[in-house]
Amino acid sequence: MTHPPMVRAEAVTKRYGPIEVLTGIDLVVAPGEVACLLGPSGSGKSTFLRCINHLERIDGGQLWVDGELVGYRRSGDRLHELKAREVARRRRDIGMVFQRFNLFPHLTALGNVIEAPIRVLGTAREAARVEALRLLERVGLAEKANAYPGQLSGGQQQRVAIARALAMHPKLMLFDEPTSALDPELVGDVLDVMKGLATDGMTMIVVTHEMGFAREVADSVAFLDGGVVVEAGPPAEVLGNPRHDRTRAFLDKVL
Repeated sequence: MTHPPMVRAEAVTKRYGPIEVLTGIDLVVAPGEVACLLGPSGSGKSTFLRCINHLERIDGGQLWVDGELVGYRRSGDRLHELKAREVARRRRDIGMVFQRFNLFPHLTALGNVIEAPIRVLGTAREAARVEALRLLERVGLAEKANAYPGQLSGGQQQRVAIARALAMHPKLMLFDEPTSALDPELVGDVLDVMKGLATDGMTMIVVTHEMGFAREVADSVAFLDGGVVVEAGPPAEVLGNPRHDRTRAFLDKVL
């Protein structure tokens, strides 16, 4: 039996008042795939990412994660919007790492990582602590377990945020420009953690301006502009030999 795509978007639209930010997104991401979303500011990349885990409600089209409609269930020919509790339950399977780290400032690195497993999954505190220490070691921060966010660099905070997302055992990880708020010398450590996740087979959708990462790690690249996918395909094709003038113009500025 063929596994369904991890993410499938068909003609997804999103409006804020009269402004249509997504005007018909079509995209498929297979299990275990790393997909990078590229494009200028305002092209809809971050909005689309937030629609995948229903932080934003779509206004048209359909969006599936692991074969389940996002935000809705189907009954015959009708769609019924899910209740908040069911949306939250499904969202647990999707880890999200934001541009700004969004750590709890009053909790240590360890405390940030164990919070959701204990409160949401009902994991016993000691089991959560053992798993959190393993994850902090995985992101290279075992020695910072008792440090507070204010005592950590931006890159270290972002790696704690990745460990926190992984603690929920997600089937899909979303990264919204995870390195854009970091000093240049701190970017490499975060990208190395993400490369490790890719090697381990984690399905990832990454909004990024790090073209080297996209070229080296991504299985697919999608270039967005004006709320649509202008061009998508393997990195060697999209980045090395783009078909569309708009893609070429963008790449000429960033490469």
